[in-house]
Amino acid sequence: MPVDRSQTPLTNIVRFASQSRFDPIIPLAMLALCVIGVFFIYSAQIYMGHSQYFKQLIWIGMGTVAYLVIGRIDYKIFLSYSLWVWVLAVILLLIVLSPFGVARGGSQRWINLGLFHFQPVETAKFGVLIMAASILARSEIGSIRESLQVLGKMALAVSIPMFLILRQPDLGSALVLPPMIFSLLFVSNLAKRFFVTAIALFMLALSVVAFDVYGYNRFMETNELSYTRDKGAYETHSLLPLHDYQRNRILSFVAPDQIEPMGIGWNLRQSLISVGSGGLIGKGWTEGTQAKLGYLPRGVAHNDFIFSVLAEEKGFLGSVTVLGLFGLILGNGIRIAGMARDRFGMLLALGVTVIFAVHVFVNIAMTIGMIPITGLPLPFLSYGGSFLLSCCILQGLVQSVYRFRKDF
Repeated sequence: MPVDRSQTPLTNIVRFASQSRFDPIIPLAMLALCVIGVFFIYSAQIYMGHSQYFKQLIWIGMGTVAYLVIGRIDYKIFLSYSLWVWVLAVILLLIVLSPFGVARGGSQRWINLGLFHFQPVETAKFGVLIMAASILARSEIGSIRESLQVLGKMALAVSIPMFLILRQPDLGSALVLPPMIFSLLFVSNLAKRFFVTAIALFMLALSVVAFDVYGYNRFMETNELSYTRDKGAYETHSLLPLHDYQRNRILSFVAPDQIEPMGIGWNLRQSLISVGSGGLIGKGWTEGTQAKLGYLPRGVAHNDFIFSVLAEEKGFLGSVTVLGLFGLILGNGIRIAGMARDRFGMLLALGVTVIFAVHVFVNIAMTIGMIPITGLPLPFLSYGGSFLLSCCILQGLVQSVYRFRKDF
């Protein structure tokens, strides 16, 4: 007797998932990454006696509530209030640059709210995404005139927050916004000549930065100055708005031997040792020597370099597991974007996915020496309350797009 394949358990599960108003894939992957993050934050700081892992658990609880709340709200409401969300984000960025802002390590990026410090750049990502998706959803891109009007609005919506973020300075977070904007413009059928021009301008800017870093290297050698001690020595000689520590990060990537062993290149060297020494299965949880002995600086091991700790202790298999979980989140985000009921929902889901893709790529790539070191945390794994809460809210938007993808 022939088997009715339409009634098999697998097809029933797929049918149920397609008809459900809640997508379980992303939240399950998020939960798994958060649990992994807590374990390795603990491992990175076990020999310091700090309790950041406990604080991370509190932020995970708050993020879960935020995710569920945002996921149940119809995302269309943000279309009506997009301007106000963007204005709030800009106001918060202005506050952080005022006397109310808190400075750490030469950067002023936080606002002291008493119980915790809040990082407004995370609000800026949300605000710029909402504003950009709103502009594109309401605009018709066809003629050159229409395209220029849209580009003008987009440039204004992005340039003001980016300028304020760079003033903190926070180059890493500022670099998250352009890929997200370009991806939204690309799916909005903007003329291809725009992207050709943009790529040409990017290559030109890259050449200018490369020439500036070369001049910086020559200047430091000619004047017999220290790359780590004589901070700011070259800044007044350059027209580019780069700080010398940012030039050091670029130089440590392209010419690590030029940077003193205990300088900016130290973190990269120790990160490469951590990742490379993990082997196939790693040294075991809490058994990583780089963080344990302080070679991987304890100030960054639990946040920006959490992947290095994981790779050393759980090896290649642990690293691939984490990458697979991120792959589920990113792939499902693209799938949900394709299922959206309207253009605004599609742009929101895609924008969130690109933001996460940039964070994942940049963070992991810098730990293995593929790109210069940039202070971008790894979603759900790195320690940080504002960032974790932001990740949950952004993914809540994707869940909302899925929930309201069609009328039930």
